[in-house]
Amino acid sequence: MKNEPDSPLLINFAAMKYALVTGGSKGIGRAVCCTLAENGFYVLVNFNSSPEEAAITLSLVKDRGGDGELIKFDVSRQEEVEGALAEWQGRNDGKVIQVLVNNAGIRKDALLMWMKNEEWADVLQTNLNGFFFTTRFLIKDMLISKFGRIINIVSLSGIKGLPGQANYSAAKAGVIGATKALAQEVAKKNVTVNAVAPGFIHSDMTRDLDEAQLKAMIPMNRFGKPEEVAEIIGFLASEKSSYITGAVINVNGGLYT
Repeated sequence: MKNEPDSPLLINFAAMKYALVTGGSKGIGRAVCCTLAENGFYVLVNFNSSPEEAAITLSLVKDRGGDGELIKFDVSRQEEVEGALAEWQGRNDGKVIQVLVNNAGIRKDALLMWMKNEEWADVLQTNLNGFFFTTRFLIKDMLISKFGRIINIVSLSGIKGLPGQANYSAAKAGVIGATKALAQEVAKKNVTVNAVAPGFIHSDMTRDLDEAQLKAMIPMNRFGKPEEVAEIIGFLASEKSSYITGAVINVNGGLYT
């Protein structure tokens, strides 16, 4: 059956490629899972503490004519990451996760002078170490198969810094630096590594923010939609983006360029 890009119901499962989206249960992660499914990927929807929301994401993936499965692990815990992914590989001999979207993240905002040790450590452990544990485990197979797409969801906070987010800004800036370094390490093997930096996007991460006040700062005068971020990720996951690596792409309505 011929794969018709405009008709997700006609996906060619015989030529299926595999993608893992960490933090795929809600918000940007959910939109990314749906976009990748529409583009012909079998999607591994990672979650940690929201099994019901993850199940909704998987249902939406299937509604779009795609397929996938849920995979539970906490990205901040090396043993969980490696255990879950090794178990999946054991059940799927010969299959390679060719696209990794490092989306899982947390915020624990506070002014630095009042920030607790655990607020600093937890945010770096999830946002920065989570990228490291997951990427390190999967990148070897990408290099062997000579194809891979690693897409890291960073943030406006990691580029310009935001007050009250010294921990989050540090973590996301660290991922940006790692993105640029890793891109140079693996480029010869047809593995690309890029980052997408959303601004204010409607999601659980921004639910507690004052949208009315903040959107006045945005040239487009609105928060973005998760789907607007997901479309960029869908492109970066495709073969059409083969000469783009080490890039950081802003999706922020013109707030910061």
